[in-house]
Amino acid sequence: MTKNPDCKKFYLIGLNYKKADVETRSKFSLSKDQQEALLSEAKDNGVNSVVVLSTCNRVEIMGFSKHPFQLISLLCKYSKGNVEEFAQVSYVYKNSEAAEHVIRIATGLDSQILGDYEIVGQLKEAFGRAKEAGTLNAYLERLFNTSLHASKETKNRTSISSGTTTVSYAAIQYIKDKYKEYDGRRILVYGLGDIGESTAKSCSEYLKGHEVTVINRTDAKAFELTKSVQVKARKHEELQEEIQKNDIVIVATGASSPTVKAEDVKNGKKQLIIDLSIPRNVDPALSNRDDKEIIDVDVLSEKTEQTLEERRKQIPLVEEIIQKHKVEFYEWLSFRKSTPAINSLKKSLEMIQKDAITAHARKAEHENIELLEDVTSQMISKIVSKFALHLKADNSKANQSIRVMKEVFNLEETTEE
Repeated sequence: MTKNPDCKKFYLIGLNYKKADVETRSKFSLSKDQQEALLSEAKDNGVNSVVVLSTCNRVEIMGFSKHPFQLISLLCKYSKGNVEEFAQVSYVYKNSEAAEHVIRIATGLDSQILGDYEIVGQLKEAFGRAKEAGTLNAYLERLFNTSLHASKETKNRTSISSGTTTVSYAAIQYIKDKYKEYDGRRILVYGLGDIGESTAKSCSEYLKGHEVTVINRTDAKAFELTKSVQVKARKHEELQEEIQKNDIVIVATGASSPTVKAEDVKNGKKQLIIDLSIPRNVDPALSNRDDKEIIDVDVLSEKTEQTLEERRKQIPLVEEIIQKHKVEFYEWLSFRKSTPAINSLKKSLEMIQKDAITAHARKAEHENIELLEDVTSQMISKIVSKFALHLKADNSKANQSIRVMKEVFNLEETTEE
């Protein structure tokens, strides 16, 4: 049997915080519009099953293609990065390795801050966007559900997320370590997306001795937050004034270019500026000023070592959970691949049944043909059920068994992505 030259494999290509610094990740980051355009082009080019995940710590594309370069080309086309830069910091996983990687992400084991579950919400958004674009097949949907189940079991059975140290919480901890509560510092949170809103809430909860102000590009969202969180809100047009008078500025705007420029920041005033955005949204020129301390997500991750030490002890248990769900996923996949062969076997047996009953009917006109059909149909069901149970019970020999059945019963060739 020759291999189909058009056969597609499951690939996952990407880069993350392990080898790519903030600047490099910024080049390859994809906005929501860019992700939607990428999914649309992938579909038009025959890459029908694909998901795009772009966060502050990673950019990944997973899907079915003839070669991983199809996915890499799409990433480079819609981002500011190129193939040469990608090759220096990237990874490419195929089939089972790719599937396991997705499950590992969902458990928090592959997060920059170990046990950080913010990625689960981002995975939901990525798979939801793929579903809306029509690029989510049964394989990817099942993998997504498996990943969520693994994540849930990890939360329930381990303490790897105890004292959750998300990026926003890491920023809070950095401020607590640097300033005493009675100092009464003024804090500005600029940008109220998921990370920004989470940070503003954490500031209100854990930095009670300080004054917290929020600003968002959409004023209404900032003022709405004041109804449920102990913070002040200012209009976007007051941004420069607020930046200049606050002691700590936390930027979480997620724009494609700097939203806090050098001219917005007052000279001579000592300030801590924390940039939680990818790409960086704080003007790089500010790093050269002696009166400004600029902190980004890479620096924050280095400040959580003590908290993470206890979490590392949970890794072996999480690894067991990952392997359990990976095995369950591949049992499902193996049986799913067998389904066309099972259906083809049933169809072949029914054709044999039909021919036999027709021949018998000519010889025995007064026989009860309906009874004969009923009995033989039951036999077919039992044979097919036995075959299905055999394939499910011994995955290692499934392909060999299917080949034998195809040769014996001349079953139809079936292929699926």
